[in-house]
Amino acid sequence: MNVNTMGKVAVLMGGSSAEREVSLMSGAGVLAALRASGVDAHAFDPAERGLHELKTDGFARAFIALHGRHGEDGTVQGALELLAIPYTGSGVMASAIALDKVMTKRVWVAEGLPTPRWRWLSADDLGREALVAVPDALGLPLIVKPPREGSSIGITKVLGYSQMQDAVRLATQFDPDVLCEEFIDGIELTCPLLGAGAQARALPVIRINAPGGNYDYQHKYFSDDTGYLCPSGLAADVEAEVQRLSLAAYRTLGCRGWGRADLMLRASDSQPLLLEMNTSPGMTGHSLVPMSACVAGISYEQLCLQLLAAATLDGARSAGEAL
Repeated sequence: MNVNTMGKVAVLMGGSSAEREVSLMSGAGVLAALRASGVDAHAFDPAERGLHELKTDGFARAFIALHGRHGEDGTVQGALELLAIPYTGSGVMASAIALDKVMTKRVWVAEGLPTPRWRWLSADDLGREALVAVPDALGLPLIVKPPREGSSIGITKVLGYSQMQDAVRLATQFDPDVLCEEFIDGIELTCPLLGAGAQARALPVIRINAPGGNYDYQHKYFSDDTGYLCPSGLAADVEAEVQRLSLAAYRTLGCRGWGRADLMLRASDSQPLLLEMNTSPGMTGHSLVPMSACVAGISYEQLCLQLLAAATLDGARSAGEAL
């Protein structure tokens, strides 16, 4: 992997989504790692500069360390396609679908992949009758979340009918629509993925032990109380099934470069259930992809270099070495 062939690299970080703070931390880590490896890398915040400046400033590649909307949803990817600047991670369509948890579920269900039962509430259908019907259909407790946000932002675990209105009100602060999901009692898992198509591979599964089972924004990024097991400690056949399912979910959405599948392992029957696919995972000190990669023998710097080397455009071959 010759860093001299990488050219001038923009690390896209910050942005305007609700996950801006996390993105700045991810981007700082990636920027430092690339520079330490000899890459001519520079921070670039789309909230402060127009993307057209990537072209005028001579950037040859972009490492996307943006999270959430206007970074992970296909919009920045589309702009980079028009600018003909190869970028890390999934393309326009896969990024757009994966950020929308409802669309992701529709694709997975169509392909026979297991995911918790859900109900989608549109912005035009948030009246009392619609809200009461959700616990009737999914049971209690249940999860209410904005379908196009990440990092556990705007999520509520609803224990009773009386909490539905407040939960929906919180979710709609981040998204006009609402996703209500069956609560799964079990073990929270995540499985990072690298590569594209038939060459894609799953990294070791991580088991997440959050205080009180509450893996929220604070516990994800700022708390040292959350426990992570990697190796996961799962039985070998269970880990293999989680990896197989995560790979199938990744390929079905058309993801490439890298990603991270979040799942629940149902306690009653050890069935893994897919929750979501992250196409621009975190790269902070608490992030899970670097943790799993380390167990697989890939350092943080090596991971950043491999992802950058695989930067590409939709329909094009990798601009560098494949993973």
